[in-house]
Amino acid sequence: MLSSDKNVESVAQLIEVLKDYIGLQKEYLKFDVIDKMVRMLTALTISIILFVLTIAILFYLSFAAVYWMAPVTGIAGAYAIVSAFFLLLIVLIVIFRRILIERPLIRFLTKVLLN
Repeated sequence: MLSSDKNVESVAQLIEVLKDYIGLQKEYLKFDVIDKMVRMLTALTISIILFVLTIAILFYLSFAAVYWMAPVTGIAGAYAIVSAFFLLLIVLIVIFRRILIERPLIRFLTKVLLN
């Protein structure tokens, strides 16, 4: 009879430890999800800021290029050349979007979500 009391006590302790373990796993999962969301939001915020700054820089550089080329090609020709450059840039980005955008984005999201 003494051994069955010990068994019941051991099972009760095991159940208590299991409850604590499940509770800790839930807490860990919450913190892990929060950590991953913060990393993704931080990366998104930095990306948006860099995108806006890059657009502003390209805007001013394009006007500088137009004014630099205007004496040689005329103002309309300079704007046409700068526009053609940006059109070529867009075409190249569309052609190489997998290499330039999709693969790095997939690698980043995989690294953040699966670690």
